[in-house]
Amino acid sequence: MSFRKALWCVFFLAVLCAAASFVGQYVLGMNPCVLCIVQRVAVILTALLALLCACCPNRNCIEKVINAIVVSLAPIGGLCVAIYQIYIQHLPLIDQPSCGAPWTFRLRDAPLFHWYEPIIRGTGNCGEVQHILWIPLPVWSVLFFVAVLLWVWGWLWHCRTRSRK
Repeated sequence: MSFRKALWCVFFLAVLCAAASFVGQYVLGMNPCVLCIVQRVAVILTALLALLCACCPNRNCIEKVINAIVVSLAPIGGLCVAIYQIYIQHLPLIDQPSCGAPWTFRLRDAPLFHWYEPIIRGTGNCGEVQHILWIPLPVWSVLFFVAVLLWVWGWLWHCRTRSRK
């Protein structure tokens, strides 16, 4: 498999995960918190960056490294947010910080709000633990972001060692 195909795999996995987050919210009735929405945006950005980098040149090692760095930006940010949410969820209820006002409240007067409002809708409590298959949602996010980072950098390493032979 080429590095470009690895980026296409990241794109399709990110689209699948973003779709799963919308199913969780709009079909299963899970109410995402501010941190959940930030993780959702990081997943969507991962998909967009992977699509962009898959369409860019990947001929030599420098181009592949640049594309790997670009694709890694959103997963690194999303990973940090997911780890922070796991930390918050393990605090005693009295020590859990507030998530703040929901994004729909903060951005309601922003331009084109009605276009992106379904992506940022949610008011939940960041300390509330919601599960899918008995695994908390931020743990799923951590697994996704780590898998993307390992996949991209693993394939970059594989392509690099293969080209030396």
